[in-house]
Amino acid sequence: MGVLIVPALDAEPWPTLGPQVCDFIEERAIFGPGSLKGQAARLDDEKRAAIYRLYELYPQGHDLAGRRRFKRGGLSWRKGLAKTEFGAWITLAELHPEAEVRFDGWDANGNPVGRPVVFPYIPMMAVTEGQVAELAYGVLLYIVQEGPDADLFDAGLDRIIRLDHRGKADGRAVPVSNSPGSRDGALTTFQYFDEPHRLYLPNHHKAYETMMANMEKRVLEDPWALSTSTAGQPGQGSIEENTFHNAEAIAAGKVDEPDLFYFHRDSSGNHDLDTMEGRIAAIKEATGPVGEYGPGQFYGIAKQWDRSGVDKSYLERVWLNRWTKSAAQAFDPARWTFLTATKASIPEGALVTVGFDGARFRDATAFVVTDVTTGVQILGPDSNPDHDWLWERPEDDDTWEVPEEEVTEALAWIMKHFDVWKLYGDPPHWTETLGSWSARWPDQVEEWFTARRVPMAYALRQYVEALDSGLTTHPPDVNFARHIGNAGRKDLKILDDFGEPLWILQKQELEKKFDAAMAAVLSWKACLDARKAGAKPRRKPKVRVRRVR
Repeated sequence: MGVLIVPALDAEPWPTLGPQVCDFIEERAIFGPGSLKGQAARLDDEKRAAIYRLYELYPQGHDLAGRRRFKRGGLSWRKGLAKTEFGAWITLAELHPEAEVRFDGWDANGNPVGRPVVFPYIPMMAVTEGQVAELAYGVLLYIVQEGPDADLFDAGLDRIIRLDHRGKADGRAVPVSNSPGSRDGALTTFQYFDEPHRLYLPNHHKAYETMMANMEKRVLEDPWALSTSTAGQPGQGSIEENTFHNAEAIAAGKVDEPDLFYFHRDSSGNHDLDTMEGRIAAIKEATGPVGEYGPGQFYGIAKQWDRSGVDKSYLERVWLNRWTKSAAQAFDPARWTFLTATKASIPEGALVTVGFDGARFRDATAFVVTDVTTGVQILGPDSNPDHDWLWERPEDDDTWEVPEEEVTEALAWIMKHFDVWKLYGDPPHWTETLGSWSARWPDQVEEWFTARRVPMAYALRQYVEALDSGLTTHPPDVNFARHIGNAGRKDLKILDDFGEPLWILQKQELEKKFDAAMAAVLSWKACLDARKAGAKPRRKPKVRVRRVR
């Protein structure tokens, strides 16, 4: 790819407050903790250009003249390019009582004139509040405490308050994490998302949507949101991944008048990463015009590929800014996306198999249904994630338990609407329930222990082969895709008939649930067994009409 800029550059530049914002940053901001600590801020050409685009305005004569062109800004740079510092500088400008960041008229030459934000409220979000304090908020805190305008702020670990001429509160910036409810009433004027590739859990998305909805409350202050990130792990369904796909849609001409400005720089993939020269060239391309921060920096980064056992996919992601499947992932999210078919569905009455996996108190529980004839797999009766046959423990609820009645009701719906050949279910935690299902639906419910390593490994290989060959497809479903992307792999000390190690599923991280992926594997295994057995749809008994005399 190299560089992705959306919207593309126009032949005639838009009016922008970019020059004023850049001047403010270099005059009033400083570098945060690090080798340049306390020095005056300096913007390289690429960051300066990004600011010009981020602060573009609708031109004179337009119905929205003077209003911001973009509601959202997204910048995607590789690790180590001071993304967090950049975010803190922009946040400082949005908070400062003298920064010209909002439109205030046109000068005699037709150029926009700026003003400060009136009573700014700025949430800064990361995975946890602790990480916010360590990342962008921590940098901003250092800047306002140690910079030239320290007397304009009352700053602490939990908030930075802008002071007016009387010393009274006149706006604030606050660190926030992932609890959406507490921000339902926030009167936001600007918000910053730090490394949103780490924001992929359902509560992260709820918090994000709540925060984005809040921007419409302060329309006179023309609110907007900025994110800075490195490429994430594909298939996680992170906020950054969604933004990246939105940018791709804009680039493809699928979005009219986009409200997102997005810049992404990576290595194009035309370099041989098996050689030192190729790696250095790739790092140089992903870095852009700013170049090395010090002699030998690119060489030092490139040497990391030579470490024994290193996850090279991870190095590609963070140093080359590529959306690359991790070596720890069991399934290829890009392949999963390729196999997504908008019209994929299973007709009522179709011969199907069902996979069931989950825990009662931890993680999640799921059903996946497979059409024996077509190979289509579904996690719910439609593509609405709210209707999925998936139950997940909320992150902050240790007392949660899977609602067994709902699970049984969902299975009853499946049994009623489809011709179920077999359900393969992993019995731990559900032994009694599986027994009751077996009694209710004789010969249709079977225990299938996923803890049997060799049978499980071969079932996984069969599922991967189905994905590789396109024998199974699925409708769009964010939850299904997330669980597929979350599934990690663990190699066994057992080789298959090709001399390759067999492997099973395991968690990549504690909070990454993959029960729907396991259910999909069991459902596919049952589908293959049905085909092998020559399974046919069960004929419904004919109804005889008897004449009553």
